[in-house]
Amino acid sequence: MSGDPTLERIAQGNGLALCAAGSWTARFAPDLEQIVADAEKLAGSRPNIFIDVSQVSKLDTFGAWLIERLRRSLTQGGVEAKIAGLSANYSSLVDEVRRVKAAPALDASPVTITGMLDQVGRSVVGVGATLVSLIDMLGAVLAASGRVLIHPRGFRLTSTVHHLEQVCWRAVPIIVLITFLIGCIISQQGIFHFRKFGADIFVVDMLGVLVLREIGVLLVAIMVAGRSGSAYTAELGSMKMREEIDALRTMGFDPIEVLILPRMLALVIALPILAFLGAMAALYGGGLVAWLYGGVDPEAFLLRLRDAISIDHFIVGLIKAPVMAAVIGIVACVEGLAVQGSAESLGQHTTSSVVKGIFFVIVMDGVFAIFFASIGM
Repeated sequence: MSGDPTLERIAQGNGLALCAAGSWTARFAPDLEQIVADAEKLAGSRPNIFIDVSQVSKLDTFGAWLIERLRRSLTQGGVEAKIAGLSANYSSLVDEVRRVKAAPALDASPVTITGMLDQVGRSVVGVGATLVSLIDMLGAVLAASGRVLIHPRGFRLTSTVHHLEQVCWRAVPIIVLITFLIGCIISQQGIFHFRKFGADIFVVDMLGVLVLREIGVLLVAIMVAGRSGSAYTAELGSMKMREEIDALRTMGFDPIEVLILPRMLALVIALPILAFLGAMAALYGGGLVAWLYGGVDPEAFLLRLRDAISIDHFIVGLIKAPVMAAVIGIVACVEGLAVQGSAESLGQHTTSSVVKGIFFVIVMDGVFAIFFASIGM
């Protein structure tokens, strides 16, 4: 068929010319792969080899990459194989493909103390860079909040309500279900072990304190980090890849005010609500199991619960919730804005957002535990 790709070999003294012709496009991918694979076997056969592409009628990215791959394969001993006869229409395409670097060879050098210390140092620098970026984002959000307070007309209420629905209302079923099950499990395990000492009723104390102070808000924050934090990162990362954030700046809008502030505010409002609903669901599940499995009447459960907990336990949980929400939102937005122009980068930063969000939530819970213990709450 006319236009089929060919690669003719022409000897020229000590050199060799490979004359490409026809259509070097993805349409002829199997033929081109075989042609290039056969030509790559010529590496080292002649001191000088060049590739003539003056007779190529059509060339796309696939064909340009195969020609560049062939050139790299034929480059031997410091002598570089050259591409000749390249038309002006295709020169920019081949130059762009040439800029793609080959995968670096794996370093097979043995592990040394110096190398290990180098890796530790790089990791510490990475942690420091992460903390700096989080603080920078916190400052940008606070500055944007101040501008909105001064000029309330700049506040995007519709966007905030939309994100509040996504983060709060749509998350209620899964949050209530998971916390209900966790409450059931805590109650069942507590009764199972307390029964050995004849202290079944003390499961109410354990359930009330754990759910209101620690497990309730911590579990909800972890689920929100996995559900909403990853969504924030994916949304902002997709906008970054499509250059929509740069377009906002070009039009004179601040991406922090337009994209990040409504998301942060929705998260800060949503997490205390979800933590309250989750705590109620966990207490209900624990009370149900205590009644059906442990034989603790609902009236006795409620009386013991009233004596075991105080308003301080409830306040501790509600104080933690908005701070954890802010941490989750800042981490998610930082990772979203760090996405580069590839799907792989989007996936890496989305995963990093979830991992870092959960890590910082647990760290903040530990800090709060120490703080409240020191002030007697």
